[in-house]
Amino acid sequence: MAGETVRMGGCACGAVRYEVEGEPYQSGLCHCTKCRKLTGSIFSATANWRRSKFKMDGEISTFDKRSFCPICGSRLFFIFDDAVEVFLGTLDPAPNDIRPMVEVWTVRREPWLPAVPDVRLYDENEVAPSDG
Repeated sequence: MAGETVRMGGCACGAVRYEVEGEPYQSGLCHCTKCRKLTGSIFSATANWRRSKFKMDGEISTFDKRSFCPICGSRLFFIFDDAVEVFLGTLDPAPNDIRPMVEVWTVRREPWLPAVPDVRLYDENEVAPSDG
């Protein structure tokens, strides 16, 4: 679509490059144990786009849907059937102006780290609205 924002990103060594078109349909911070281990940090910051809005160049390695550069080891994104979840720190340039919409696993947020104002907070995983 003409006029849609295109963001580019990639790994630390430049062997893997990607782009996402338009705005993400979801973005957030996660403080769960798995994200802590995965990022080596106290939370992960990600955003989700539909697969049709995602393009990639280069070779990736994947473990449990988590994709990373086999050369430098940069963790890049999760690839799902219909979506991709991008680690925001891999976008060029910083800052990228993508604000979190949700914050999950807040029961594991470090006590000295304040919540992001005006985002939906969940003690654990985000719960989808019920149909009834």
